[in-house]
Amino acid sequence: MVALRECSGCAEVATVRAMTEERIRPATAADLPAVKAVTDAAYRPYIERIGVVPQPMEADHAANVAAGKVFVAEATGEPAAGLAGPVGLVVLEAFPDHLFLDSVAVHPDAHGRGVGRRLLRFVDAHARALGLPEVRLYTNALMWENQEIYPKYGYEVVERRVDGPYDRVHYRKRLL
Repeated sequence: MVALRECSGCAEVATVRAMTEERIRPATAADLPAVKAVTDAAYRPYIERIGVVPQPMEADHAANVAAGKVFVAEATGEPAAGLAGPVGLVVLEAFPDHLFLDSVAVHPDAHGRGVGRRLLRFVDAHARALGLPEVRLYTNALMWENQEIYPKYGYEVVERRVDGPYDRVHYRKRLL
């Protein structure tokens, strides 16, 4: 099942059944250790390449979970090697004209299982349920793997911009 919620303080949207092997649900306070572990494991390999700690690793996970911004993917079938509980997550923030995908993270032990693809589909469904016409995100310019992935899922480059120590490529996906 996928539980869809509007931005913090807004009314709940109906729960819908997902056609995935993961259960994607809002994160709870009990998920905080897993949220941090998955985020750190997913982004740690980029530290050396980009020369700074990726912003999602420094996020206030407790505040994001409390605000209803974090959704976790749990394996419901065969668990990823050595993993229990959440194997992936997204951090979302709804704005009046778009849904911002602040972070998508999949534990490296769950790579190749379609978790990221299902999380991106969840993001699209969530935006549509909120009546939002597009999804926006950015990725570090040195995370070239992401720059190959996002266009395959309908994202187009909007601009490249330096924000402090981060050189970011901004994307959007218009939903029909």
